[in-house]
Amino acid sequence: VWQTFADHFYLFRGTPTGMWLTQELHDVFGVTEKLTSQSAAAIYAQIDQRLQSPDFTPRRLYEQFNIEVLCTTDPATSDLSHHAAIRDSGWSGRIVPTFRPDAVVNLDAAGWRGQIDALSQVSGIDVGDYASFIQALEQRRAAFKEMGATATDHAAVTPFTERLSAQDADIILRRALGGEVADGDVKRFTGHMLMEMARMSSEDGLVMQLHPGSLRNHNPQLLEKFGPDMGADIPVATEFTHNLKPLLNEFGNHSNFRLILFMLDESTLSRELAPLAGHYPALRLGPPWWFFDSWNGMTRFRELVSETAGLYNTVGFNDDTRAFASIPARHDLARRVDANWIANLTVRHIIDMDDATEMIDAAAYGLVKAAYRL
Repeated sequence: VWQTFADHFYLFRGTPTGMWLTQELHDVFGVTEKLTSQSAAAIYAQIDQRLQSPDFTPRRLYEQFNIEVLCTTDPATSDLSHHAAIRDSGWSGRIVPTFRPDAVVNLDAAGWRGQIDALSQVSGIDVGDYASFIQALEQRRAAFKEMGATATDHAAVTPFTERLSAQDADIILRRALGGEVADGDVKRFTGHMLMEMARMSSEDGLVMQLHPGSLRNHNPQLLEKFGPDMGADIPVATEFTHNLKPLLNEFGNHSNFRLILFMLDESTLSRELAPLAGHYPALRLGPPWWFFDSWNGMTRFRELVSETAGLYNTVGFNDDTRAFASIPARHDLARRVDANWIANLTVRHIIDMDDATEMIDAAAYGLVKAAYRL
C-alpha cells in the first residue's frame, strides 16, 4: 500500500494535501528525501523506526506539538468512557468531547431507529415520544459538559430552520418511531431540531457549530462496496439568509448563544455570511472547511469576508483533522495565510504595525480560544 501511495504521490503536487504531507514527513518524522517510487522503502523504514520511539506515543506528540486542547467529535449516544479514562489517568493533557447528535436528530440517518434505542440506554430515559426525546438529549448534553465539552457540532445538507409546535414535532417523531416517515418530515424535523439545539445552547452555553452544504455518498457504487465516508461527498449550493432567519431571529441576539457557521459554497461569503456575521452578535464564521482548507481557499475567505465582517467576527483556525500528526502542518499553513494577508494590509497602509501585531495574535490564537469558550 505504501509503495503504491509513493508511486502516485506526484498527484498531490500543488494541493493542500501535498503541502501538509510533505511538511509532516519533514517536521514530524525527520524525512529529508523527496518521496518517490525509488525512495519509498527507505522512508517507510525511517517512519517505522520513529514510531517505535517512546517520543512518538500520542501523548508525547500532543506535548511536542504544544497543543492546549484537543476536541473529539462524539455521537450523542457515546458513553464517553474513553474521556473518563483520560481524565482519571492523571495526565495533564486536555482532551474534551464535542456533542454531535446528527445520528438521532436526522430521521434519514442510517440506522436511526437503533440509534434512538442506544440514546435511551445511555441516557436512562426511555425515548417513546418527543418530550422524552428532548429530555434524553438534554441529559446527554449535560453529561458532555460535565466531561469538559464546550461545543456541539451539526451537519445538514441545508441550513434550513423551522420552529414546529411541540405537538407537530411529537407527531413526526412518533410516526418515525413506528417506521413511517412522511414526505417533508425529514427536512421539517431536522430544521426544528436545529432550533432546539440553539435553544439548548442558549441555556447551557455550549457553542453551536453548523456544517451545511455537503451531499453525502454521491457515488452509489462506492457506497455499496466500501460504505459511507469514502470521499464521495460533494459540495452543493447553499442559501443561508432565508434558511437561518427563524433561528437568528429567535437566538441571534441572545447574550449566551454562539453559532459558528462553516460553508462549502464560496459564493455566499461576501453576499450572505459576512453581512450576517457583521450584524448578529451571536454569529461567527468558521474557517474555510474541507475543500477550501487550502492556501487559496483561506486567502479568498479573508479577502471576501473581512471588509464586511472584519477579523473579529471570525474564529481564527480549527483544523478539523482526523490525522493527528498533520495538526502542526495545518496550523502552520493557516497562520502563514493570515500573516500574508495582514502583511498586505500593512504595506498598503490600511493598518499599522501595532494593528498588525494584535491581529496576527488574534488570528493565530486568541479568536479561536474565545470563540469556543476555552
